[in-house]
Amino acid sequence: MKIYIGNLEPSILELELTNLFESIGELVSVKIIKDRYSGDSRGFGFIEFENRKDGETAISKYNGFMLKGSKLKVNEAQAKESNNRNKRW
Repeated sequence: MKIYIGNLEPSILELELTNLFESIGELVSVKIIKDRYSGDSRGFGFIEFENRKDGETAISKYNGFMLKGSKLKVNEAQAKESNNRNKRW
């Protein structure tokens, strides 16, 4: 299960998220999304768990959790919508 982690402080590292969430279950991936030009964190990321139960536990445990002064927003990741700019009419 893939979950969304929002409202991340810019100084938070993927290793810190890994350490926080690996206590719940086996992680497949941890990714903080960064600006393609500056390389700075965009304030959100994604964590993928091996199974759905662990993802649901992470959402209930860490949604609203204070991390480095910011209240995390944690929920199930939604599929990315297609970009209409690339369509030809």
